[in-house]
Amino acid sequence: MSDAEQEKTHPRGNAVFHTTRWSMVMRARSNAPESQAALGELCEAYWTPVFRFLRREGRSEDDSREIAQEFFTRLLAGGGIDRADPEKGRFRSYLLGALKHFLAEQKRNESRQKRGGDASPISIETGGTDTSLGIAIEDPTGTISDAWFDRQWALAVMDRGLKTVQSECVDSGKGKLFDVLKPWLVGDTKNLSQADAGSELDMSTGAIKVAIHRLRKSFRDAVQSEIRQTVTDPDEIADELRNFVEVLS
Repeated sequence: MSDAEQEKTHPRGNAVFHTTRWSMVMRARSNAPESQAALGELCEAYWTPVFRFLRREGRSEDDSREIAQEFFTRLLAGGGIDRADPEKGRFRSYLLGALKHFLAEQKRNESRQKRGGDASPISIETGGTDTSLGIAIEDPTGTISDAWFDRQWALAVMDRGLKTVQSECVDSGKGKLFDVLKPWLVGDTKNLSQADAGSELDMSTGAIKVAIHRLRKSFRDAVQSEIRQTVTDPDEIADELRNFVEVLS
């Protein structure tokens, strides 16, 4: 999405909410180039949670990769977007619902082929919303699978946030600073000390504390920016941030 498109805004009370990738897709509901580009960026960004969800259900790596590719190809071709509910406009919720719907369709088609039937295939667009699948799919783990998907989603958001901060550090000549202090962003500081980090970076412990504080702020901003791209309403950002923290706890 271009800088000009990012700068489009609309008021909500006293706040201003930037037009984001998912809100652009939801507004356009068409094959408009900007809408398709925005959806393509979202699908590319969140391919991994879908792939890992498929793997967790017992599929091989190759099968999971093939199914994920087919699913996103269908999604990018327009299958299902018109059925997404703008009142429940979180891309995370829509993506999981669309994936389950797609898997239900596959399962039904496979069953039909085993019986030798020639009934017409069910479109991914049939019924349902972003959170209602439209077609029931047997799920022995129930909400556990949903919670697991949410965690994979959060990990993808975190990874993208970290890459944003890393890129900013590298661009400003602070690549080593990021590499040394990254554990303090992801909570992996076992057997590490700020004094040792200071020695490695030739910085005082006080300077290290300040650097960690600044990196954490940059990381929070980057995560919030990533989340903002996947909702259609500014009020949903806080809820998504809470979900992000909860599923990673």
